[in-house]
Amino acid sequence: MGLTIAYIIIGIYSLALLLIFFYSLAQLNLLLNYLGYKKTQKLAPKFNLLDPKEIPSVTIQLPIYNEEYVVERLLDNISKIAYPKSKLEIQVLDDSTDDSVHQTAERIAELQEKGLDIKHIRRENRQGYKAGALKEGLKIAKGDFIAIFDADFLPDPDWLKKTVVYFKDEEIGVVQTRWGHINRDYSILTRIQAFALDAHFTLEQVGRNAKGHFINFNGTAGIWRKECILDAGNWEGDTLTEDLDLSYRAQLKNWKFKYLEDVETPAELPVVISAARSQQFRWNKGGAENFRKTVLNVISAKNIPFKTKFHGVMHLLNSSMFLFVFLVAILSIPMLYIKNTYGHLDWIFEATSFFIVSTIILFICYWFTYKSIQGSSLDHFIDYIKLFFTFFSVALGFSLHNTVAVLEGHMGKRSEFVRTPKFNINNLTDSWKGNKYLATKLSPNMILEFALMVYFLFGMYSAIPLNDFGLFPFHFMLFLGFGFVFFKSLTSKV
Repeated sequence: MGLTIAYIIIGIYSLALLLIFFYSLAQLNLLLNYLGYKKTQKLAPKFNLLDPKEIPSVTIQLPIYNEEYVVERLLDNISKIAYPKSKLEIQVLDDSTDDSVHQTAERIAELQEKGLDIKHIRRENRQGYKAGALKEGLKIAKGDFIAIFDADFLPDPDWLKKTVVYFKDEEIGVVQTRWGHINRDYSILTRIQAFALDAHFTLEQVGRNAKGHFINFNGTAGIWRKECILDAGNWEGDTLTEDLDLSYRAQLKNWKFKYLEDVETPAELPVVISAARSQQFRWNKGGAENFRKTVLNVISAKNIPFKTKFHGVMHLLNSSMFLFVFLVAILSIPMLYIKNTYGHLDWIFEATSFFIVSTIILFICYWFTYKSIQGSSLDHFIDYIKLFFTFFSVALGFSLHNTVAVLEGHMGKRSEFVRTPKFNINNLTDSWKGNKYLATKLSPNMILEFALMVYFLFGMYSAIPLNDFGLFPFHFMLFLGFGFVFFKSLTSKV
């Protein structure tokens, strides 16, 4: 390997590590915000729902697409929402193309007979996908406030009473609640997803919201002021994460968002890795698309402080961290050989060792979010250590898949909105076998993921002749992560 190539590899590797380090520092700052907010929560003005004059009108929107397994559960649950019927409207925004349309129509007719103001809204095409359906429903929505639930969410009957009251403050455009997980313990895959989402819904959402930084409506389990949606330019379908897009446009127009960590909205996690793949791809590509679309507006905005701009840029770059992690992973083996070939470059490896510092920072941050939901005993901490490194390994295993999504997003490559299949999985005895919405084709990335598993096995082996085991734990986690993703993807087809 020539010295010039070695310097290029070192440069790319070091830059990627530096960006990951900045991300971890941003997370640490959010942790400090989170801990400070937990101590000093302020009282907020609220509607008095005991006064009929203060009860606002609400439209609940349920965007669905081919949800045979969960649509009845969804409608039965929403029908139990405790709110004055004269002030509540429900829109079922049904873009389905299968027999579930009839199933949905029959259940809606039954609920209408019970006096519920519920409408079955169908479109001629899926233009704009979810964003298009929400926009279409908004044209005829009666409510001044718009609550949105995806098909796998199960809000408690008092959900509206806990959330809509905060719109007494006329500057608030969105109230978002924390996601819960009804099937958290179904498998390693669901536990990892719950772990990552809990970190977002505690550390990140609270940490940003506490200091007035931009947060995002999470696409579901939240409620919008209709005026805010329209003022921000309405729903747009030019990214795969229309929720993040509208959130930033609204906050750039000075609308405030309120996040309620204490209000949990239960939902179902994907139990099959192909479903998790499609969800991860959409979220990460959409994040990159929104960075491309929005970042210059955030940087150039005159109405927000520098720190809010910094956190906004880091937020929009969240999904791009997979690209930086993937670069570090791929280049780590050449770096191992460079270190043992060019002795005079040893100082560079000491300077780039702050990847360990980044990992320690994330370990600390995620512990605080884990214990706030799961508990803080010694047993919980031991479980946390095992779960953190399992999560870390599997996240590394997803890095190729998510890097492809991020690159497509940054390059502006358009793709179809692929919904995440729902399963109606509530406990360990339920099975996902036979779900007709599951992808039947193997991901082409699987071949590369198998090759990467072998590549990092070679990285582990390389430590022996070089007598350098500094990167061995990293390569071991990469080997496990890519092996997990590959074999889970393979076995989910049988």
